[in-house]
Amino acid sequence: MRSARAAILALALAGLPPAAPAQTDPAKIARAAAQALRDAGRALDAAQGANDRVAALTDTIRAYEQGLAALRAGLRRAAIRERAITLELDAQRAELGRLLGVMMGMERAPEALLLHPAGPLGTARAGMLLGEVTPALQAEAEALRARLQEVALMRSLQESAADTLAEGLAGAQQARTALSKAMSERRTLPRRFAEDPDRLRALLQGSDTLDSFATGLASAGGTTAPDGSAPPDFAARKGRLPLPVQATVLRRAGEADAAGVTRPGLVLATRPLALVTTPVPATIRYRGPLLDYGNVMILEPAEGYLLVLAGLAQVYGDVGEVLPPGHPVGLMGGADPNRQAVLDPVAATGGDRRTETLYMELRQGGRPVNPSDWFTVTRAATRD
Repeated sequence: MRSARAAILALALAGLPPAAPAQTDPAKIARAAAQALRDAGRALDAAQGANDRVAALTDTIRAYEQGLAALRAGLRRAAIRERAITLELDAQRAELGRLLGVMMGMERAPEALLLHPAGPLGTARAGMLLGEVTPALQAEAEALRARLQEVALMRSLQESAADTLAEGLAGAQQARTALSKAMSERRTLPRRFAEDPDRLRALLQGSDTLDSFATGLASAGGTTAPDGSAPPDFAARKGRLPLPVQATVLRRAGEADAAGVTRPGLVLATRPLALVTTPVPATIRYRGPLLDYGNVMILEPAEGYLLVLAGLAQVYGDVGEVLPPGHPVGLMGGADPNRQAVLDPVAATGGDRRTETLYMELRQGGRPVNPSDWFTVTRAATRD
């Protein structure tokens, strides 16, 4: 009854002074994300003239990915919040209608409010009670008004995000195109290994599984180039390696998929066209199609270790090149959704559809090890 009375009083709030706009987490997230996307746009312009265009464009793509992810999160929370408030108000609609009828009847006979069956003393006591109740009702009315304003803010936020989304999606695609061009025009990176193409071709033809190919590649070794430098202590970074792509974990090592198949690596779900980078300095040991895994990138972060990334749509680099940490190694497949595709399902998923999968396997001494022991796979990274 108390909340219903507040709802009734809210009908007369037009004459009250305007309240300050509700400051909500979804709004703050979305505004910060919009600013991040504008900053990424300026960074894209600057990257065209940077000395190291590959590094500058890599940072720009990451900024776009993070900004778009934050904007999706803000919109998703805004839609959820709006829906929760709307459902709460709808649940009070029937009670509100009944009480409105009572109040309208009271307004037609206002003199009845001045009388009390117990006489003047009862009327005085009733007036005192009303004086105590009125401030509480007014506070409830203000709270309800703030919630109604919050609904309006959430809707305005989603509407204003359309242009920001369009600019962010277009900017991210432009940055990816520029990165692919920069990778094709770059100077050759240092090399540590000079792979024998005939031996590599024979290994490909003779391997019927990823395990057999990776085992053969590890045992083949390579020739260290004269100017090659030893990589830093990779084992010391165990448990602190970043994931090579913004992703959620679909399946951990040893977890069966729908067909009952288990794998020793992580299956990561990414957004379309996500950028994949090397988490540590590493040498490219193989890049290209492999069996039914699509494009595969196999990196050697240190002697005796191999990092397998399978399922990319596009791969960068040449076998034997030494890559610095955070260097791009490829892009995932798919296509960015248009802005309406992001906005339409926002109440359910926030447009946060991770439709591409990257398989990641870490091998030590020719055998796979659990990547979760090496990479910073947190709860946030594993949450759908």
